[in-house]
Amino acid sequence: FFDPFCPMDEDQAESTGNDVRNIIAQFAPEDGEAVGPQLHIPVDITVAQLDELLNKLLGNDDAQPFSYYINDDEVLDSVAELLLKKQKDAWADNMLKKGKRFKKSDTDKVKLVVPSEETLKIIFRPQAVFKVRPVTRCTSTLSGHSEAVLVCSFSPDGTKLVTGSGDCTIRVWDLFTETSIKELKGHTGWVQAISWAPNGDRFATGSRDSKVIIWHGTQFVQCCAFLKGHKDRVNEISWEPLHRNIKCTRLATASKDCSVKVWKLSGQGGTRDLQFSLTGHTGGVQCVKWGGQGYIYTCSQDRSLMVWDADQGIMVRKLEGHGHWVNFMTLNTDIVLRTGAFDHTEKSFKTPEEAQAYARERYENVIKECRGERLVSCSDDNTMFLWDPSRSNKPICRMTGHMKGINRVLYSPDGKLVASASFDKTVKLWNAVDGKYVTTLRGHVSDVYMVSWSTDSRLLLSCSKDTTMKVWSMRTKKIAFDLPGHMDEVFASDWSPDGMRVASGGKDKTVKIWRH
Repeated sequence: FFDPFCPMDEDQAESTGNDVRNIIAQFAPEDGEAVGPQLHIPVDITVAQLDELLNKLLGNDDAQPFSYYINDDEVLDSVAELLLKKQKDAWADNMLKKGKRFKKSDTDKVKLVVPSEETLKIIFRPQAVFKVRPVTRCTSTLSGHSEAVLVCSFSPDGTKLVTGSGDCTIRVWDLFTETSIKELKGHTGWVQAISWAPNGDRFATGSRDSKVIIWHGTQFVQCCAFLKGHKDRVNEISWEPLHRNIKCTRLATASKDCSVKVWKLSGQGGTRDLQFSLTGHTGGVQCVKWGGQGYIYTCSQDRSLMVWDADQGIMVRKLEGHGHWVNFMTLNTDIVLRTGAFDHTEKSFKTPEEAQAYARERYENVIKECRGERLVSCSDDNTMFLWDPSRSNKPICRMTGHMKGINRVLYSPDGKLVASASFDKTVKLWNAVDGKYVTTLRGHVSDVYMVSWSTDSRLLLSCSKDTTMKVWSMRTKKIAFDLPGHMDEVFASDWSPDGMRVASGGKDKTVKIWRH
């Protein structure tokens, strides 16, 4: 369809004109068999019309929105517009190969050549049936911390916000009055890690003082004596998923002391809650993720990742390939593991067993759509790797393109895209299925520290050293809104699971709440 020689003949192009003609199209999911028969459809068919047609083919009673792709390029308005754009690009590439000069305006002379005999394969991906409104304004600037805000985290239901700071304190914020509820003290070092249990009953905090403290999720008091065992700062905390542990009593903590410790809470605290230590890394452990299939994943400054059996505490396999520190990793199931039974439907459950069953259903749906639990790791070697960690120690692919170290990587909630934030001032998007490069989001003028997805996967938030945050549209792959307001570097950001708010914190010692 994109033969560079088709639109080269100007006389032929003018004679063809812009008459509406039909094309032969075939719908197909990303990794499945073709859906329905081959169809004759108008070349100028729009996305809304494609939605209506595909829903009829699938027999959907309730209209489901989809995104459509032709040769990895998304159809934004109509099929004709995408075909013409690709034919113009092919014409320009052909001119460059021949060494001929041309002006940008010359591409406007290229007319659409409608393929009449070949079948156009249209790949479709389901989108979220609900829509998150973009955050556009700062509704509150919350002061209280006396040092930089290093981490912020919403509860799984999106109704509570907890922040950690370099002043060694944790603060809990009321999201309705947008004021501080309580200041929690107990750490003697910078608070760098906060993680909520998937059922929302409690949360854990980790600090440079090597302590891990468990706090009550509604009364905001210390549940037990702090968990003792680490000898250096705590970098990351991850809880066992709700569908595997109905009471959410187990968690894993990663530390710079090269170990990961697994705790089973009994209410006593101290070293008595320590179940076992995962030792095998020879460098500080930067990140830990507790997967939904009974595995714990860790990445380290020793350039490797490890997969551990969560019940027996033994190493299953070692993943190697990076040439420098592995900074972070993300699972395609991150959002359902984090939120458990909480989602946009706002269901209420009579018993914990009902909540656990719904959490299991949500997890299994993601696994089915994404063909298993996938993992992406990022490193200071400027690269990322896509892994299938439960099955193989060989990477699916290596993802290159960043010019400096990659600080953060995150799967979209629908498991279709991966976003990476780098010190090269850019955010890049990658296809989550095969790891192919999609596009680069440019706009920040300094290091990008973190990215956060909206729960419908249509919007992406990034925060940077340049004091701003930016909201990116996944439809246009461009900036939707610029969010200035912080007076210094923005270290932390989080988009609430209910999609209503964004929280951010930084070097200016303030927490900001952003809404539509």
